[in-house]
Amino acid sequence: TNEVHAYAAAANGKLTPVSGSPFPADVTSMAVNGKYLFGSNTNGLYVDAYWIESNGALRYAASNDIVKYNSNACGSSGPIFFDHTGATLYDMEFRSDCANNTYESFTVEKPTGILQNLGNSSPNDWLYLPASFIGNNVYAYSASCLGDMYWGIYGFKRSSSGLLTEVNITAAPPTPPTGYFYCPSQAAADPTNHVAISMQPIDQLNFNPDRAAQLAAYTADAAGNLTTTNTSASMPKILVGTVNDLNMAPSGKLLAVGGTAGLQVFHFNGSQPVTHYTGLLTTAGVDQMFWDKANHLYAISRSAGKLFVFTITPTSFKQAPGSPYTMSVPQDMIVQPLPVY
Repeated sequence: TNEVHAYAAAANGKLTPVSGSPFPADVTSMAVNGKYLFGSNTNGLYVDAYWIESNGALRYAASNDIVKYNSNACGSSGPIFFDHTGATLYDMEFRSDCANNTYESFTVEKPTGILQNLGNSSPNDWLYLPASFIGNNVYAYSASCLGDMYWGIYGFKRSSSGLLTEVNITAAPPTPPTGYFYCPSQAAADPTNHVAISMQPIDQLNFNPDRAAQLAAYTADAAGNLTTTNTSASMPKILVGTVNDLNMAPSGKLLAVGGTAGLQVFHFNGSQPVTHYTGLLTTAGVDQMFWDKANHLYAISRSAGKLFVFTITPTSFKQAPGSPYTMSVPQDMIVQPLPVY
């Protein structure tokens, strides 16, 4: 049975446990919109809603059966995420039709935390990560690299109702080094119309990822298509090993990359090539990261049992007081900045 440990962050990034923490919430992936924390229940059948009190404490609000919307009784709730407004919740649902994955869209009832189903984005058996919205809150993107053999970059369009549907976009990887192909694995959008995507070079003969992953910067046009002028020579190499997570700072100026060999932060420059900034901030494997709106980056390491906090701006970076924090088997994390919903 899981539980949620809650912390308040000081201006310098130092964490203090919230009164009443840990809270009895048997959830995995979480998402917040300023009023509610939603979490995928560990049984994979429900998404639970919790009120976020003014001091950060959690109070149970509702339990939403999301699998009931699938007539074949298949499906299991995976990573969940919001649009920029916090009005629509999306569930990356595994095997929704007993074979393929999809994004299920739900409107949030503000007074209750009840979710109203809007439909799904159509079956896609390669989806497994949350999508990331660009600034217009219309287009969102996801990437996947399966077994260092199969890959895809996917675009989705949000309707006025909030429904997210897959759209046919063009999004070609940059030209790879001779004898290799690029396998895109993660995507993170900035506040305007740019998307960072991690690219793993794969040997064409033996499908071996024997070179460091790189970062590509794309620009989205009015129809959602992605283009890049980046080249294999201009894209920076990553030190974190296999990439587990990308997360864009709210400013769009910094990009955090977490992987099996640690955590690194890069300067993100819109359509121009991403550029190096920090070395490895930790060599512990990093599984998940989030930024707040006060220049703090939070990262968890499941293997090390740690929660890291850093204060990072485009010109300086340092570990916050008290970091890293020892955690008992950390699984998932979410960061709530100031209430926005």
